[in-house]
Amino acid sequence: MIRLNSNQVDVVVLTKNSERVLERCFNSIFANVPVNRLIVVDGYSTDSTLEIVRRFSDKHGNVVLVKDGGTRGSARMRGIGEVKTRWFMFVDSDVTLSDNWYEKAKSYVDDYVGAVWGTEVWAGMRAQRVLKLFLIVTRRIFEMRGGTHDLLVRYETVKDIDIPKNLHVFEDDFIKEWIVKKGYRVVPTYDPFCVHYRPESVWTLKGSRDLVVETLRYGSLKKMPRYFLAYAFYTVYVVYRSLSRRLGNHAKG
Repeated sequence: MIRLNSNQVDVVVLTKNSERVLERCFNSIFANVPVNRLIVVDGYSTDSTLEIVRRFSDKHGNVVLVKDGGTRGSARMRGIGEVKTRWFMFVDSDVTLSDNWYEKAKSYVDDYVGAVWGTEVWAGMRAQRVLKLFLIVTRRIFEMRGGTHDLLVRYETVKDIDIPKNLHVFEDDFIKEWIVKKGYRVVPTYDPFCVHYRPESVWTLKGSRDLVVETLRYGSLKKMPRYFLAYAFYTVYVVYRSLSRRLGNHAKG
């Protein structure tokens, strides 16, 4: 039963060994979104993820935990199947939401909007020129392949979605294209946004290479040239950040 008159939204968070940022993520959700239920789809975590989920369940009383041992595609399907509100959110487990996220996102909604996406900003990014360029590139990437870092979704547009169970990456692209095919717009915004606390492994050339390999394995061949133009900036930024850290550590030494 969908709650037609509720101003609250269900929030779907996928987890698997997500203890690194999860508590900050949940705190930001409850502080900036009118949560009907926090739906946690866990991939059988073995760290303290489930303990963090239990603490928030005890505190707020509206946390739903379900398990899915498949792909991100099957986990998102499981989460959508639990939604009971007209609008719901996907929030990644390693992000924190900006202040007043929901109220700002709601201002973009009209009868033709199927989803609103808040830009991701990588944590630790301080140089204004780099940040400005990063935001432009990130928005272009979203327009090419979607994103679920912090995505407000009209439930009506995805209630009959069938995400392939073998789709472990680029399921966000599938969701975006599904909504567009329904005749709705997917709106990217610079504000609200989320801060993405990417793991340390990303800030290496190997991590950057793995991102490209993942794109080659799962991405659309038709979109590949545009993927490379966009991800080339990420690779350059990773090198820049790695060199900055090394120089900083050398100066301290």
